[in-house]
Amino acid sequence: MAADKSTVICTVLAMDTTNFCYRACKLCERALPDHPPNSSCIACKSKFPASFPSHQHLFRLLLSIATDTKVMVVICFDRAAKVLFGCSAHEFLDFAKIHPFAAENASKVLEGEMLQMTLSKPKNLNAQHLRAVTIVPLRSGFQPVIQTLRELYGVQGGP
Repeated sequence: MAADKSTVICTVLAMDTTNFCYRACKLCERALPDHPPNSSCIACKSKFPASFPSHQHLFRLLLSIATDTKVMVVICFDRAAKVLFGCSAHEFLDFAKIHPFAAENASKVLEGEMLQMTLSKPKNLNAQHLRAVTIVPLRSGFQPVIQTLRELYGVQGGP
């Protein structure tokens, strides 16, 4: 394993529910500003027809975790976060529109989960947090957040 990566066993203490996803270019996946909503990607200069959505939503979770030696905040981008949520950020946003406290309840669902995480140093030198590259839930009865929330809200499939 590379020196800039380490694997830890940890417990989730909390999830920041205020900003758990972001708008990204559908082509290059770089972050787009929230306003104006129809903005083109500056990075790849992509232009999309009006009928084709130019953006997508991707997860960017801030998780407070505890290992056997310390407590820290890590960032989980889309691929790692989907392991915990069991759906795309877009699907979760649709669910949250119908169920306004879904993000807060997602944090409660994740609280106390035991995980194995591979952490890496941030690619961006200005970044503050270690990045969760891979996540493996350790509890045998683990089920993704969206599945637990659907049961909680009595929803069958879909949002």
